[in-house]
Amino acid sequence: MVKVLVAFYSTYGHNYLMAKAAAEGAASAGATADLRRIPETLPTEVLEKLHAVEAQKAFAGVPAATVAELTNYDAIVIVTPTRFGGVPAQVQTFFDQTGQLWFGGALIGKVGSAMVSSATQHGGQETTFGAIHNFFLHHGLVVVGLPGSFQGQFGLEAVKGLSPYGATTIAGADGSRLPSEVELEGARFQGKHVAGLAAKLAGK
Repeated sequence: MVKVLVAFYSTYGHNYLMAKAAAEGAASAGATADLRRIPETLPTEVLEKLHAVEAQKAFAGVPAATVAELTNYDAIVIVTPTRFGGVPAQVQTFFDQTGQLWFGGALIGKVGSAMVSSATQHGGQETTFGAIHNFFLHHGLVVVGLPGSFQGQFGLEAVKGLSPYGATTIAGADGSRLPSEVELEGARFQGKHVAGLAAKLAGK
């Protein structure tokens, strides 16, 4: 059975919801989908000033992701917000711990996929995808996005994230906008797509 890791970093819960949807999609394809939380590095007093402590209680019980377990999976999905057009320091710190895996070629041939969020429609989502894809490519992963067969990413009838690079959501400047149903559907579709391709590559 194909194993898919969905590792997310979330400040207020938006990316947790997208990650949950991605894991559901992977599971619907018959994969084992494990949800993991990329560890928070900000001290509690800073999180309190950001009014994030209460929001993070929703996913505090999700096991923390570890670099060592990455080799156990056929596919890795990273779900993260943007920070000035790149990944947050928490995600970069996680990436930076993978040097030994790179040295040994431990992730070569696995599937890598990403989902991101931003406060605005043009808040750096595409450049953040680029940062994550660079990480995947350096490790030799096969990069997978959100194909056009998911028709929900098209149309102008509503504000929506979603792109060929991967499912996205737009949180709003105050974080009040939660992922819409079409954005969650995109995340589920992408999770299922990733699991299916991983199964083909792994011959499972």
